[in-house]
Amino acid sequence: MLSAKVSVNIFGKLSRNLYSGYVSADNVSINKAYVLSSEPVNEFFSGVVVAIAMFDDNEERLIVAKEGEIYYEPDLRTSFSYLKNTTLTSVRCLYEKSCGAIIFYKSRTNTRILLVKNNNGRYWSFPKGHIEIGETEQQTAIREIREETSLDVEIKDGFREVSDYCPFGKIRKHVVFFLAQAFTDNVKMQEDEIAEYIWVDLQQARKLCSYDNDLRIINKAETAIKLIK
Repeated sequence: MLSAKVSVNIFGKLSRNLYSGYVSADNVSINKAYVLSSEPVNEFFSGVVVAIAMFDDNEERLIVAKEGEIYYEPDLRTSFSYLKNTTLTSVRCLYEKSCGAIIFYKSRTNTRILLVKNNNGRYWSFPKGHIEIGETEQQTAIREIREETSLDVEIKDGFREVSDYCPFGKIRKHVVFFLAQAFTDNVKMQEDEIAEYIWVDLQQARKLCSYDNDLRIINKAETAIKLIK
């Protein structure tokens, strides 16, 4: 159902930009819906399913928005937090936003960067995680790095690279990477998140990373690291 185009019959306005209604089609598995719209909505609304949400009544509902409008999980949770008698318990989103960093460690002899493998992943990449309500992008990156690796890092100014991709069919990932310096290479993995980690030089990193976006970011990071004294 995610990314499906649907029409919704509106029967109530819940807040400034949130409406409730029913999907006007017989061939859908979930027909109750909420509509998020930055503009006023009348009796009918046509849009895209941007999330499938579970509420405290143990019933799933579609969340529909205008095609092209992007809502991440923190946006949805904020919108529903204003409702007094409805609690959003879980949500699957069409759009996902994560933040992380290329972490480098300089020793007397070389400069290495940290690569990790998530428990549900087969490829080497960089520490990252989902943004939460009220966080800035940098705050998310710092928190996720600390949670996954126990490292305290310093985010370097002037470096922000974005990777957009679709890892699981229709899910659309937007990942923001910063450049961060670690002052120790002593990593303590969060084992329920990270399966493996490795410190490697930039040439080795290019051999281990297989995605074009990661290789592009490594090249940008190498240029930025050379300018750091």
